[in-house]
Order: sequence, then C-alpha cells, then structure tokens
Amino acid sequence: QVQLVESGGGLVQAGGSLRLSCAASGSIFRINAMNWYRQASGKQRELVAAITGIGSTNYADSVKGRLTISRDNAKNTVYLQMNSLKVEDTADYYCYADIRRVGGPFVYGYWGQGTQVTVSS
Repeated sequence: QVQLVESGGGLVQAGGSLRLSCAASGSIFRINAMNWYRQASGKQRELVAAITGIGSTNYADSVKGRLTISRDNAKNTVYLQMNSLKVEDTADYYCYADIRRVGGPFVYGYWGQGTQVTVSS
C-alpha cells in the first residue's frame, strides 16, 4: 500500500505565508513527478505546481513568483511554500505523485486526502 498524507493547511490573512507538506509512505521503489493541485469551491481542480524526479519545476501562471514547490527525496516528501497569499488562493490543496511500488514494473498515480487553505482579506 502507498499513502500520501498532506499537512500544513489553515487560515491565514492575505499577504501571509503557509507551507504545505505531503509525505508518501508504503512500499515505494521510486517516486517520479510530484504535483500540487487545488480545487476552489464550485471550480474544477487545477494544477498549481509540479516537480519532476530530478527537480525540474513548473507553475501555473497565477502562482508564479509566490509559490515554490520543492521535494526531499530521502523523506519521500514534497513541499509547497506559499507566500504573498491572496484571497483567491483559498481552496483545498491536493498532492499527487507518480509512484513505482516495490516489486512491480508499473507506475501508478496516487492522491492525498487534501488540506484546506483559507486566505482572509
């Protein structure tokens, strides 16, 4: 079994910062891409930031310069540092990872359970 567990969400004022974490656990052989998505109330889930296994990153235009994705491969953990937060960043944030499990040749996608971020004005 593989599990992704997010933490770090909460309530913050506009202009403030939060740091989200997502730790993968279980019988993991290798983790490829690790991504952060978000879903605001009444909207579709959107990709916020992505990081490859070798550390290349990509961001949605709406968060460039404010959010930073990083990963610690030794801890199987991905982070999202969120600075200069805006009210429109309010959403449920989900991590996603492409993981190859021990003993198997295939890569599967796994989702975390989500963590809520609320930015007040």
